[in-house]
Amino acid sequence: MSAVHPGYALPSGPDRPPGRRRAARWVVVAAVAWAVLLAALAWWSVRTDPPTVKEQRTIGQATPVVHRAVGHLVAAIGPAGAWVMTPETVEKGCRVTPVSDGADLTRGVDVLVAEGGERALLDRVADALPEPWRAGVRDSVDGPRLRADAGEFIPVEGRVAAPGRVRFTVATGCRPADVEFGDLLPLHAAGPALEEASRALGRPATDVTRVVVARCPDGGNAWTRWVDAGSDPVSLDALAPLAAGAVLVDTPEAYAYRRGPDIVLADATGEELRLAASTGCAG
Repeated sequence: MSAVHPGYALPSGPDRPPGRRRAARWVVVAAVAWAVLLAALAWWSVRTDPPTVKEQRTIGQATPVVHRAVGHLVAAIGPAGAWVMTPETVEKGCRVTPVSDGADLTRGVDVLVAEGGERALLDRVADALPEPWRAGVRDSVDGPRLRADAGEFIPVEGRVAAPGRVRFTVATGCRPADVEFGDLLPLHAAGPALEEASRALGRPATDVTRVVVARCPDGGNAWTRWVDAGSDPVSLDALAPLAAGAVLVDTPEAYAYRRGPDIVLADATGEELRLAASTGCAG
């Protein structure tokens, strides 16, 4: 049996005194309450405060910047390129914040070149873009890639989409959607160059002709009109008489030529033959 020294009281409970246990519980309760308060303030700020950073500017505010950026790309490609502007695509449902949805708008330009000439095109376009964009071409595991900044947090990219095809894209990123996206590709008159190519291939242009427009650096507009001309096989050789020596691309699946101010492109690489006539920027 162990001895008890005089003046030493035997312990009557747990090692930690009751006062310390109560203090520790209050610390935990206070920390939880503070976390709940911070979460509530964050939720209220997200729901009520206006955007304070440029990344939160809306799709409606970003769209004119995208259109001008596409116009700069068209001007940089120049009249010697076989290009076509691609239609706008809008993806909804991305998350701007944990409690609000947004949308992402993308536009672009496809350019056909001789295989092996993709890097030269990317370099030439990068050199022709505005200096503040800081455009440059770098090698990556997927091949050469152009990157630039069109301002207002609008990135511009260029990459090799397939042998002989370079794709440039301009995207808003996920932003609050403050406009309704209805028919982004309105019906439009085909125009003489597109109608002429359609007749030569036995695919008369119909009322489903579509158009996309971009703002050029000089203040004018660049246009692409196109029609999906069916999935039946067709020889593109019938377009040769229309080219009159101004052939830009001549492959079994694609044929492009200049016709007056227009670049006419017949592209059979997809499920349907697509005929397009594009008018670029002046100069």
